[in-house]
Amino acid sequence: MLFAFGEIFAPSNFLLLVLSGIAGIIVGCLPGLTATMALALLVPFTFTMPAITGLIMLGGLYVGAMFGDAIPATLINTPGTPSAIATTFDGYPLAKKGLAQHALTANAFSSLVGGLIGTILLLTLSPPLAELGLKFGPPEYFWMAIFGLTIIGTLASQSILKGLTGGALGLLLSTIGISPIAGDVRFTFGVTNLQAGVDLMVALIGFFCIPQVLEMVEFGVKHHRPVKYKPQKGVALQTIAFLLRKPILLIRSSLIGVLIGIIPGAGGNIAALVSYNEAVRWSKTPEEFGKGNIEGIAATETANCSVVQGSLIPMLTLGIPGSPAAAVILGALMLHGMRPGAEMYTTFGHITYTFIFSFFVGVIVMFIFTAWGSRIFARMVNVPLQHLAPMIAFLAIVGSFAIRNSLLDVGLMLLFGLCAYVLHKLGFESGPVVLGLIMGPFAEQGLVQSILMGRASGSVLRLMFSRPISLVLIGLCLASVIWPMVSHWQGKLRTGQREQGPAAAEQPSAAITEEGVVMGRDQ
Repeated sequence: MLFAFGEIFAPSNFLLLVLSGIAGIIVGCLPGLTATMALALLVPFTFTMPAITGLIMLGGLYVGAMFGDAIPATLINTPGTPSAIATTFDGYPLAKKGLAQHALTANAFSSLVGGLIGTILLLTLSPPLAELGLKFGPPEYFWMAIFGLTIIGTLASQSILKGLTGGALGLLLSTIGISPIAGDVRFTFGVTNLQAGVDLMVALIGFFCIPQVLEMVEFGVKHHRPVKYKPQKGVALQTIAFLLRKPILLIRSSLIGVLIGIIPGAGGNIAALVSYNEAVRWSKTPEEFGKGNIEGIAATETANCSVVQGSLIPMLTLGIPGSPAAAVILGALMLHGMRPGAEMYTTFGHITYTFIFSFFVGVIVMFIFTAWGSRIFARMVNVPLQHLAPMIAFLAIVGSFAIRNSLLDVGLMLLFGLCAYVLHKLGFESGPVVLGLIMGPFAEQGLVQSILMGRASGSVLRLMFSRPISLVLIGLCLASVIWPMVSHWQGKLRTGQREQGPAAAEQPSAAITEEGVVMGRDQ
């Protein structure tokens, strides 16, 4: 292992790790360019390199993209990749308050923690975690999707009815195209390109980016009074110190990211949403989430980054990639003549351990870059509105076109953006719609396959309600539905106590202090 660790610090390997990580940050910053796309483009260049060097570059690029996607999510409310959806919920409100540096530092440190914990689990618990991932069948995928949909209760706390309506709209959008099991063509209206369905990234850009541009134009330069960012000394240390007082939040989010990462096809977007939901559920001040709470950022970014290592666990041990990006890395392994399984830890052990250790070094290097660069990135909020709005619109159009080189995607993105703008005026949020769009394919495919399996085995109900992991997920669904009602009742109770005791009402909760650090009660 010492030899493997030393390989990373060979001058050429370390330089390529840093360069690929910076490239990953740039890719993550640009909406429409995903980590999977960048890895696929990089693989041909690594074919002529030694296997260790090539894998170090791929690992650095993957980690860098997970660090970088939170930057546009925080500054312009547009997730760089689907994994950063939940980062917009609290990151952008903080940026609007002039606290972009706090949010970006929290992004960087949370990603560092998630990456380190994920790497430790990848190094020590790969075989048992991979076996757990294999126990997920169609019923478990269905219940996992239902559990994900219960997050609507958190995303739409202002109006559950509007949240459910938005979630239903997202589920309807997810049915566009060819059905995954029967092969029926649905809601394409004769447009051949729609048979592939609605691309998630196109929908994300439309629902999150275009409404921001339209609101900027609506209010205009004369009436818009943006909060200017002013660099402050000690922000990074204060933010990190605050997060270090939240060990349960960071560890829980990391474990969620790893566990969801090992489930094939799940990915960082689901992990981040589930982690955000759990952070809200266990917080003593859930009403502060969605308004610029740094704990919300920490929950999503920690899970988002630990998914990277989680997705590699089944890939290295069983040859089953946990994410599209892991599938690309699997292809690179096979190009170099390596086959996943026991040989990865024996015959090719020095390469495998060097690859795993490169994540340790990679996340630390990326943390240094993003934390140091937070003061520079945060200045983007000071860009004049007349320049910022066209720049965001340009990036949105280029990003949506680059995904599949399709003008139809650009048109869909603009259509989704206009719909999101109108829905926002009517009190509907984009989060539930996008959540329905993400969970729809999982729920549909899991349900249809479960029904087919149940009919073949004699009982659909027994299949759906008798498997151990399904029972655990059903319990989580029930808890997720009941908890918002309990939390609402507790909030009313606390409000009543504060009204009775003025002194208690003066105590700070999750708010911005004079020192400029978002504070909250310790868990």
